[in-house]
Amino acid sequence: MKVYNEQHSYYCGIDLHARTMYVCILDNAGKTVYHKNIPCQPERFLQAIEPFRRDIVVGVECIFCWYWLADLCEQEGMLSVHTLKR
Repeated sequence: MKVYNEQHSYYCGIDLHARTMYVCILDNAGKTVYHKNIPCQPERFLQAIEPFRRDIVVGVECIFCWYWLADLCEQEGMLSVHTLKR
């Protein structure tokens, strides 16, 4: 099993739903720097993370039909970690 253990300045966790996503970003000291429920729109997500993009890792739990967010992170050159709910 591969284990990802790189250090980053910011860590973003997302609870993704059909119409909204709850975004929480922590700095590398564990301090919450952003937490908000936003619409599931690529442009809104990119706006939310813009101040932190220089060094962020994104983790999202989603089902197969909501891979647009993982695809967006890859397209934007951000590291994306996702899992598939079964």
